[in-house]
Amino acid sequence: MAGSDELKADEIDALFRETGQAATQPRDPSAPAAGETTKSPEEVLDQAEADLAAAVAPELKEGIPPDLGDVTPFEMESFDAIEPDDVESSPLQSLRDVELDVRIELGRAELLIEEVLKLKQGSVVPLDKLAGDPVDILVNGRLIARGEVLVLNDNFCVRVAEILPPDF
Repeated sequence: MAGSDELKADEIDALFRETGQAATQPRDPSAPAAGETTKSPEEVLDQAEADLAAAVAPELKEGIPPDLGDVTPFEMESFDAIEPDDVESSPLQSLRDVELDVRIELGRAELLIEEVLKLKQGSVVPLDKLAGDPVDILVNGRLIARGEVLVLNDNFCVRVAEILPPDF
């Protein structure tokens, strides 16, 4: 090169001629390289599975830099291991006094301001749920469960029928 880090077009062409490829025709990455045979998709998948198994094999530690130390799998502490006697000293004990906003939603209705102004004692507002449909149980505005409305000692209450999976 002529004292510069940049290659001129004729130098690039010369390099491509040395490798047997034309500079104007870039190599197709999906095409096999010179001297390489074409593999079937099954062979490629088998090779990928073997490479993955070798990468996660517990006995394979020579590829890990020594400055990272000994590599061990992370183990979560099980909350099931807490005995009922240990509840007072459990890490979850501090959460017992946290207040949450729990709401039971019987249904919803959309009204115009005109309709709201016409409401009076004895007015009926139709909701979007039918009698007997499960009610929504919301904690801090998030739907966590569904249940059914019951009357117990002249008080309304809700029996939890289904706990919903958390949405992440």
